[in-house]
Amino acid sequence: MSIIRRSQAQGQTPKSFDFFDFLYKYGTIITILLLIAVFGTLSSSFLLPSNIINILRSISIVTIISIGITISLAVGGFDLSVGSVASLANAIVISMFVWHSQNTFISIIAAILVCLIAGVVNSFMIVKVKIPDMLMTLATMFIIQGLALTYTRGATVSQNMVMPDGSFATGKISALFAKIGQVPWIIVIMLIVVTVVHIFLNYTKHGRYMYVIGGNIEAAKLSGIAVNKYRVLAYILSAGFAAIGGIILASRVMTAEVNAGAPYLMDAVAAAFIGFSVAGAGKPNAFGTFIGAILIGILQNGLVMMSVPYYAMDIVKGTVLAFALALTYYKKK
Repeated sequence: MSIIRRSQAQGQTPKSFDFFDFLYKYGTIITILLLIAVFGTLSSSFLLPSNIINILRSISIVTIISIGITISLAVGGFDLSVGSVASLANAIVISMFVWHSQNTFISIIAAILVCLIAGVVNSFMIVKVKIPDMLMTLATMFIIQGLALTYTRGATVSQNMVMPDGSFATGKISALFAKIGQVPWIIVIMLIVVTVVHIFLNYTKHGRYMYVIGGNIEAAKLSGIAVNKYRVLAYILSAGFAAIGGIILASRVMTAEVNAGAPYLMDAVAAAFIGFSVAGAGKPNAFGTFIGAILIGILQNGLVMMSVPYYAMDIVKGTVLAFALALTYYKKK
């Protein structure tokens, strides 16, 4: 009481509890804990170590792709082309094995380099031509999707597939490449990506510059920050992480399916935006994105265990994304 009276005497009013602020900071964590409690009660197998590993494996590709979106958001941009870039990387890496009989190193490097071109194109058109990022990356999404379909002729690329001339593909996918998409490596790669990007954004001057640009681009210019350089870097990194996600997807399924990366776009966007509010960060961040991906992974896994139809999954994910956006933009008011 004496503290309250002292603060009132000094003209200060004690802070009242702000429910929305609490929900903004800890809502995601509380939701995850509630989902774990609910699904753990309804299904005896949900909390088994094997299922926990399965959840981590299932979110690995989404997390890596959404890390790319997080970097683009850090500079005040947005990249909608990541799903198509992942599809292109998936197609190229498998085709390098199956069609061209290349080794693991050459196949992976080829896929990454081709996908980085998409990041260069995005950054040039957005930074130099000044096309709004959402519109440009939407256009790029369709272009890359069409390129991937054209490259694969709309067919699934796999070992022993029938070639256009009627012969069979002779290339083999290496055993080393196949291990990338298996436990524990797929989880280890995800954790390394999250850790490296978290350190980059929060503990290096380059990451801090990106946050300054995303916060106020004019202030960043007046401070002498090379704004265009960092925006270009952000879109190239976004494409690079999308490519890594597509490569890991290829290793996991060992084929290149038509538009295989497209379904990951919505989950990746949701994870990145959910991450804004984790622990009250108020900005795109790698750790928050990881937590957002965990939330989506738990939701999907639990709903599957509850025998919820697959076509209803998007309703739930869309609702979660809408809730995350509501919290984010309410806080910005």
